[in-house]
Amino acid sequence: MLFDCAYDFTLVPMNFEDLGLGPKTLKAVKETGYTEPTPIQASAIPHVLAARDVLGIAQTGTGKTASFTLPMIDILSRGRAKARMPRSLILEPTRELAAQVAENFETYGKYHKLSMALLIGGVAFGEQNRKLMQGVDVLIATPGRLLDHIERGNLLMNGVQLLVVDEADRMLDMGFIPDIERIFKMTPFTRQTLFFSATMPTEIQRIVDTFFTQPKTCRGDPPDRHRRHH
Repeated sequence: MLFDCAYDFTLVPMNFEDLGLGPKTLKAVKETGYTEPTPIQASAIPHVLAARDVLGIAQTGTGKTASFTLPMIDILSRGRAKARMPRSLILEPTRELAAQVAENFETYGKYHKLSMALLIGGVAFGEQNRKLMQGVDVLIATPGRLLDHIERGNLLMNGVQLLVVDEADRMLDMGFIPDIERIFKMTPFTRQTLFFSATMPTEIQRIVDTFFTQPKTCRGDPPDRHRRHH
C-alpha cells in the first residue's frame, strides 16, 4: 500500500530550516547558495529523517539527489562504520551519475566526518578494496561493480541500514533489475529503503510492492507548476 505525500507547492516550506535537518548540514546547504527546497526535497526529506521508506517520483533536474543525500548525512552522522560493512548503499545506473552523487556528499557533508567509497568501472579493484577495508558510511555503486566486489568477498551487505535505488526506470531500461533484486535480498529486511524514478513501470511497482514497508510516495512537481506558484 502506498501513502502519497505529494505537496501542494503553495505549502512548501520557505527554507531548508523547516525540514528538520541538523545545523551542520544546513550550514553546508547555505554555503551553496540554496535557500528554498524544491518540491521533491520538501516532500521527501522529512519522511527520510523519520526513517520511513520513500518512493520518490521525480525527473532528473528537480533536486532529487539532495532529497536523499541531505537526510542521509544527518542519519549517518550517528554511528561508525565497520570494515567491509557499509552502513548505507546508493545504487546508480551509470558511472557518471554515481560520481555526481559522490560530489553531493562531499559538498553537503563537509562538516561531518563521514567516509565514502565509489565503486564504479574504470577504477582498479585494489584502490576500491582499500577503502572498503577501512569501513565506509556511504557506499555509492553501479550494480555490476558492486556484485563483483561481493563475489570477491570484499564486502558484506548485512550492515546496510539505508538502501537507495536512484533512476530506477533507467535501471530497468539497462537490464539491471535482476541485479537490484539480488542486492535487495542481501541486505537486512530492517533497512530503510528509498527509491527514485521518473516513471513507474509495472516492473518497478512490483519491486516496490515486494521489498518496501508502507512507503511514502513523494512527488516532484514539474517545472511549469513550480514557476506558477512563484
